[in-house]
Amino acid sequence: MQVGMDVFFVLMGAAMVLAMHAGFAFLEVGTVRRKNQVNALVKIITDFAMSTIAYFFIGYSVAYGVNFFSSAAVLTGSVPGDGVSFAANGYDLVKFFFLLTFAAAIPAIISGGIAERARFWPQLIATAMLVAFVYPAFEGMVWGSRLGFQDLVESIAGAPFHDFAGSIVVHAVGGWLALGAVVMLGARQGRYKKDGRLVGIPPSNIPFLALGSWILVVGWFGFNVMSAQSVEGVTGLVAINSLMAMVGGTLAAVIAGKNDPGFIHNGALAGLVAVCAGSDIMHPLGALVVGSAAGALFVWGFNQCQEKWKIDDVLGVWPLHGMCGLWGGLATGIFGLEALGGLGGVTFLGQLIGSLSGVAFALAGGFLVYGALKAAIGIRLDPEDEFRGADLSLHHISAYPEEDTHA
Repeated sequence: MQVGMDVFFVLMGAAMVLAMHAGFAFLEVGTVRRKNQVNALVKIITDFAMSTIAYFFIGYSVAYGVNFFSSAAVLTGSVPGDGVSFAANGYDLVKFFFLLTFAAAIPAIISGGIAERARFWPQLIATAMLVAFVYPAFEGMVWGSRLGFQDLVESIAGAPFHDFAGSIVVHAVGGWLALGAVVMLGARQGRYKKDGRLVGIPPSNIPFLALGSWILVVGWFGFNVMSAQSVEGVTGLVAINSLMAMVGGTLAAVIAGKNDPGFIHNGALAGLVAVCAGSDIMHPLGALVVGSAAGALFVWGFNQCQEKWKIDDVLGVWPLHGMCGLWGGLATGIFGLEALGGLGGVTFLGQLIGSLSGVAFALAGGFLVYGALKAAIGIRLDPEDEFRGADLSLHHISAYPEEDTHA
């Protein structure tokens, strides 16, 4: 009975995180220009499909040393395997499904940063490489037992690196991988004038942007709460901490972003990104502080990228996932301490080592993968295709074909 409940619990978590990919899609659709909306939708679903293949055949084995090349009877625990052991009722299969939805978030994160000028097939190749090899290598170090990483961190810092739901493993890794992709691609046509001044490109559809944010917010409670991966391990503390971080990020973005709807809806996500790592050990007031700081950090980081550093990250995925994810990993070593109302079991040094390791790993991986693809086959649309828009250039249809026909 318990195994069956765990199967149902993890399956519901996987379904909720799968639904978050619709949130990624609509967040991007609402942000990019009208001529690139179809491409945003197509990228998210095809990246998920490619991620599933890459993670099933290679990535999950890289992370945990488990493959599914056994009979269905073995996979469901009905009969013992030859050197392979699977839990009853296919629990290990739904666990794979759940962790796959995390892995597939990596290309979904990157998609928003490289929007409007990336070639389609090279990005699918990048997705396969990242989800098969790069992401699961670090995932296995933190959530598995690969390379003795956690033992090393504990021996140095007195506690292992704590990342309950992926502030570093998923979000920071995705965000810092995206930085490499964005830098290798370069800015969109017309984004900056010859003197370096920024040319404003407003979101194309605020309702779609808001819808994407809301879908992500709702799904995040599956992302965080169900990271326990069993009914017995679930705790309401994770839910309340996620809630407090989300509202803190929203209100901080209202103030720092001066009522800008794009900042406000992303501020909620910034708070949720930051609280993932320590949502199971922080006090709710600590989660509120962490989320509020993340909301303000996103606004600052986005403006710095676009105006000062000339990094044309369309959706601000590096500030949102990369910077706020890094903050969340570090903040767990502060607000997770018993002295600040947390449950303890962490040290700041351990969080520093683990967080910076994830950043360095992802930064190197992003520049390596996208640099290699750029040199080998090219990763950017031709100038004419970019000017026409990815919808017509790549998919041969616009988001509103009837309107365009009558125009």
